[in-house]
Amino acid sequence: MDTVLFVCTHNSARSQMAEGLLRARYGDRYRALSAGTAPGGVNPFAVAAMRELGIDLSGHTSDHVEAFADEALDYVVTVCDSAREACPYIPARKRNLHESFPDPSAVEGSDDEKLAAFRTVRDKIGEWIDTTFGQESPQSA
Repeated sequence: MDTVLFVCTHNSARSQMAEGLLRARYGDRYRALSAGTAPGGVNPFAVAAMRELGIDLSGHTSDHVEAFADEALDYVVTVCDSAREACPYIPARKRNLHESFPDPSAVEGSDDEKLAAFRTVRDKIGEWIDTTFGQESPQSA
């Protein structure tokens, strides 16, 4: 089973949702992890958006990327530009990937507007995961 580490700045939304989606959809082939360059706790809107799909992030923790420095990682995926720039290079045994998704945490407005932003990003991440990891071997991004 290949191990995939998703990295974002705060490990609060995009990387958490990517971890949950990969585990739920392809957990028979991949061990999914997530981390941040400056972890800041799991965003409750990410938890709510994922709950709508039956994926529970409530027990997730926000971890620092250095916690996985000695881990044998097959794929390391940065999901935001700032993490790609700030992340110490973590070599993947098979491939390092990058796909930037908008930060739903940056959206201002009502709770409904914020949740809508998280749903949109969640769905984009889900489509990318299906395209990238739904094949026999991950496609390059």
